[in-house]
Amino acid sequence: MTTTTDENATGGLTEADEKRGRNLRGKTRLLALTVAVLAGLYHIAIAGFGTPGAFINRSIHLTAVLILALLYFPARAADADRVPWYDWLLLVVGVPSTLYLAYVVRFGTLAQRSGSPLPRDLIFGAIAILLVLEITRRATGRALPIIGLAFLLYAYYGRQMPGSLIHRGYDIDRIIAHSYLTTEGIFGIPLGVSATFVVVFIILGAFLEVTGVGDWFIDLAYGATGRTTGGPAKTSVLASGFMASLNGSAVANAATTGAFTIPLMKRSGFKSRYAAAVESAASSGGQIMPPVMGAGAFIMSAWTGISYVTIIAAAAIPALLYFLGVGAAVHFRAKQQGLEGVAASELPNPWELLRTGAHFTIPLIALVWMLVAGYSAMLAAFVAIVLTAVVATPLSAVRELAGALPRGDLDTLSRLGRAAGITTVNALDRGMRMTVTVATACATAGLVVGVVTLTGLGLKFSSLITTASGGVLIIALVLTMITSIILGMGLPTTAAYVVLAALGAPALTALGVELLAAHLFIFYFGIISAITPPIMLAVFTASSIAESDPWKTGLTAVNLAAAGFLVPYLFVLGPELLLIGETTAIVTSAVTAVIGVVALSAGTQGYFYAPAHAIERVALVVGAVALIYPGTTADLIGLGVIAAVFLRQYVTVRRNRPAAAPTS
Repeated sequence: MTTTTDENATGGLTEADEKRGRNLRGKTRLLALTVAVLAGLYHIAIAGFGTPGAFINRSIHLTAVLILALLYFPARAADADRVPWYDWLLLVVGVPSTLYLAYVVRFGTLAQRSGSPLPRDLIFGAIAILLVLEITRRATGRALPIIGLAFLLYAYYGRQMPGSLIHRGYDIDRIIAHSYLTTEGIFGIPLGVSATFVVVFIILGAFLEVTGVGDWFIDLAYGATGRTTGGPAKTSVLASGFMASLNGSAVANAATTGAFTIPLMKRSGFKSRYAAAVESAASSGGQIMPPVMGAGAFIMSAWTGISYVTIIAAAAIPALLYFLGVGAAVHFRAKQQGLEGVAASELPNPWELLRTGAHFTIPLIALVWMLVAGYSAMLAAFVAIVLTAVVATPLSAVRELAGALPRGDLDTLSRLGRAAGITTVNALDRGMRMTVTVATACATAGLVVGVVTLTGLGLKFSSLITTASGGVLIIALVLTMITSIILGMGLPTTAAYVVLAALGAPALTALGVELLAAHLFIFYFGIISAITPPIMLAVFTASSIAESDPWKTGLTAVNLAAAGFLVPYLFVLGPELLLIGETTAIVTSAVTAVIGVVALSAGTQGYFYAPAHAIERVALVVGAVALIYPGTTADLIGLGVIAAVFLRQYVTVRRNRPAAAPTS
């Protein structure tokens, strides 16, 4: 296993992570590390051998997250180097409040008194709700806690709401009981998914990074694409899409892979803002890429009741279209600027990498095979983590171990065990620290969902969308897109999806949209909010590495990810892209979608077969948009416009090409 020799290593955290978190030292650092390791081992164990029960598991999960959040994330910048007395106080009162539910489920009579909570239930519940909002603020920023608080206030002041938003209103006791003592609040589906699927996949991603297996995949992508036009940017698209699918965070991925890819792009001639925009767009898109989809597939399956295999199969073509769009945009921009690839002598040899490191693919092959074969996602992640540790162990270490065991060489065994232990501890520490952001967001998202179910807001919101659109689907889609982007801004993917699934998806299904298409639609635009101004967390992260203007970078990222704004409309209006329908229709839709996405990228970048002037760019975009509408007529119009632009450029280039010198 690839290891670090620094016993005080941060677990593979990036510089951006360190700036955001608290710099722990001494016994406090040991306490946080111990909690992270024990929690990580616990989650790996239940992934392989089964959970102790929903309430108990979620309670333990939230307790570990609470401790790590209060220790690692300061309430204010002034406390970055110390844990103040009030954080210790919050720990003392907070841990019992999150563990209390596990206790009463195991030893109490919670089900018998759910309609009439005891005073202590309400006290612990109030503490838990307030602390969840606070640790979410620390770990994710202000946006989500403000949303959560606004929904709680809505539940209380229902009688004073205007128009169709009015409801009977609920007293504080009812709100606390619903949010704390049921699976409709903090301990609902979002936290349940975090405590099972999400955490083990984040830990898997951490193992891939800390052991160096992830670096091998990045090197492989670099070696395969580096020599092509705009090669380093294409490396970013492939590597970031792959890693973001596993770690589930556009921000974390932009910080980790961006530290490698952004300098490469800048050295090859791309402007700083373009390099940061490519990384942002690719990192955000990784969360729509099967098989993991940043754990989104598991949450969607739990929410909709649609099988995991069905979801990842349906999501495959749209995800490939998104990355085709970003990759094509990179290619056309590089052609426009005359940027060539990197010399072969400066690149890793992909064939040599495959010869010496093909075994690094075993964990991911096993993961995909188990998921498709119907094994549980948790068990698949458990096996992948174990296999990652095995394949990352250097052959020299295996030989040393084989030689030391028969001899009873305790010094060698101790050294090897210490090295493997440090790597494992670092991976678990990094994985659990990354989990804090997702889990706190899921807990607060659970509060939002609880209010939605308590007040019936979901139906009211659906009615508002339907009324505002006049029942016209395309208008409803546009309104839902805007709502999804706004509500998704500043939120982690999982939290954004949960909020939007409760509010936005029902409006689309009410208008006849397929259930899966509706959920993928809001999922896409919730993700795209990470690169959409003004609250574009992935862009801010990447631009800090590239030292570029974040606002210009954000606009460039939106330009690059234009396909992401087109594809959701494609699969809603033509569900064949989700593998729904006859094979002929599916193939036809996929082919026309590919052409449309490439044309859209060419139009946004100003280059197709040759540099495109304004009219040609408009024509390419119009042709791409025409392919949105299902039906032969629209497809023929779109294809005709795109073909006309291509032929004009082809003829112009051939006509202007210098004639070859005559041979004697």
